[in-house]
Amino acid sequence: MKFVDEVSITVKAGDGGNGCMSFRREKFIPKGGPDGGDGGDGGSIYLEADPNLNTLVDYRYTRRFNAQRGENGRGSDCTGAKGEDMVLRVPVGTTVVDAGTQEIIGDLTEPGQRLLVAQGGFHGLGNTRFKSSVNRAPRQTTQGSLGELRDLKLELKVLADVGLLGLPNAGKSTFIRAVSAAKPKVADYPFTTMVPNLGVVDVGQMRSFVIADIPGVIAGAAEGAGLGTRFLKHLSRTRLLLHLVDMAPLDQSDPVEAVETIVHELGKFSPALTLRERWLVLNKCDQLLEDEQQAILDDVVERLEWEGPVFVISASERQGTDELAKAVMNWLDERELRMQEDEEYAAEVAELDRRIEEEARAHIQELDYRKARRKAGISDDEDDDFDDEDDEDGPEIIYVR
Repeated sequence: MKFVDEVSITVKAGDGGNGCMSFRREKFIPKGGPDGGDGGDGGSIYLEADPNLNTLVDYRYTRRFNAQRGENGRGSDCTGAKGEDMVLRVPVGTTVVDAGTQEIIGDLTEPGQRLLVAQGGFHGLGNTRFKSSVNRAPRQTTQGSLGELRDLKLELKVLADVGLLGLPNAGKSTFIRAVSAAKPKVADYPFTTMVPNLGVVDVGQMRSFVIADIPGVIAGAAEGAGLGTRFLKHLSRTRLLLHLVDMAPLDQSDPVEAVETIVHELGKFSPALTLRERWLVLNKCDQLLEDEQQAILDDVVERLEWEGPVFVISASERQGTDELAKAVMNWLDERELRMQEDEEYAAEVAELDRRIEEEARAHIQELDYRKARRKAGISDDEDDDFDDEDDEDGPEIIYVR
C-alpha cells in the first residue's frame, strides 16, 4: 500500500431541512389550523482515529465528502428525517488543519478519538411553530440553515517512542530489522527507505516500545533538498532520537561532520527539536578492529563535546543491539514515571512538544510560500507589493479612512 502522509480534502455538512407550511383539512373540520412540521437537521462530518489504518491513501483521489441533507417537514405535524452523520476514518496521529486559516482544528492521537470538522445545518421551522391566539393561520416558515463547508489539510505524523536519525546508508533500516519484526528495504545505495517504517521492539514480558525508521536526511533537507521536510516532521512526535552514524564509511567521510550536518538541519527545521533527548549510536563497528573502534569513539566524543549516552553497535551482526534496546526501554519507563510524579517536568515536556510543532509548521509554511513565489516567477529579493511596511527609501505614506 502506498504511504500518503498529506492530503487536502473538502467537507460539506448537510443542510437543514426546510419547515413546511400546511393546514389541517378534514371533513367536517373547516378550520383545522396549521400542521406544518419542522425540517430535519443536516448530518455533520466527523473524523475518527482508526488504529487499523497507517496511511491517508483513501483520501488521495476522493477529496470531497458531503453529508446527508435533512429532509423537509411535512403536513400532519410530521418532522423531516435528520441527515445521517458521516464518519471519516483516519490513522492515529493525524493532525487536522483548516486550509484557509492554517489553524489546527484538532489532533487525533488516541484510537477511537473523534473530531467534529463540519457542523450540520439547523432545521427550519414549520408554520405550526408560529401559531398564537392572535395568529391562528400563520403562513410563516423558516428555511434550514446551510451545513458547514470547510477545506481541510490532513497531516499524518507517525506515532513512535523512538525515532532513528542519520544520513542515508547509516544503517537505520538494518538496525530496525535487527531489533524488531519490521522488514524495511536494505540496499547499498542511498534513499532505500522512502517512507517511514514502524517496528515494535520487544525487550521482555509486557515491555515493548515502537521505533520509527525515518528516511535519511541530507545537507539542505530543511530547505527541501533530498526528501526535504516531508519526513523531518515525523520526528516531532517521538520521545527519543537515536542518531546513527557510520563508523567506517566507504567514502572516508568524517563521522563528526555527519553528526553536525544532521544537527544543523534539525536546527533549521525546528530549533526546539535539537533539545529533544538524543543518543549517539556509532554503527558498523564490525568493519573495524577494537583499537580502531576505541580511537574513533574517543575522537568523535571529544570533538563533539558529547555529554549524552554513546553506544557502539553493529546492526548487521546484531552486536550491541540488545543492550541498546534495553537501555531505551529503561529510559522510557523512567521518563513515564517521572512525568507522573513531577508536574513541573511534565509541563516542560509538553511545552517542548508544543514548540516543536509550532516551529515545524511555521518552517513548512515559509517553504511553501517561497515555492509559490518561485512558481509565480518572483525572486526572493524582489518586492511582491504585498507587505504592509513602507519601503526604506520610499516616501512616507499615511493611510486615511
